[in-house]
Amino acid sequence: MQTLDVENPGLPDLQFVLMVAALCTADIPSMNVPENVRRTVFDRCWALLHDVPPPAEQSQRVLDLRAGDEVTLDALVEVIRDTLHAHGYSRMTWDHGPSEPTQSTSPDAQPLIDRLQYWDPVDPPPVDGPSEAGGADT
Repeated sequence: MQTLDVENPGLPDLQFVLMVAALCTADIPSMNVPENVRRTVFDRCWALLHDVPPPAEQSQRVLDLRAGDEVTLDALVEVIRDTLHAHGYSRMTWDHGPSEPTQSTSPDAQPLIDRLQYWDPVDPPPVDGPSEAGGADT
């Protein structure tokens, strides 16, 4: 079971907003927040960004935050928290494994993805070239 604490998500605000927007538009039957509340959260976030009603088609219900600023982001965070709290939810919980990618990786991004698959913060792999951290022989 995965959990997202609405008040202390442990994520930067942008990631929090994107995560909640994704959860609110996902078809996850195990979600503790009912569909009507998730729709309200998304619709209120949409209203902060657009002058037109939110799209009815599920595949078009995506928040594009590229044109926003810090004030917009703060407002989105508050709308999400206020709406969920007003409906009695301080956590979002769901039981859903990772989905397969819906798009293929671009050739330019593949080397980075390959490196990230082997990333281990406790025991990082050796880097190409001399280390700048110290201990260099001179």
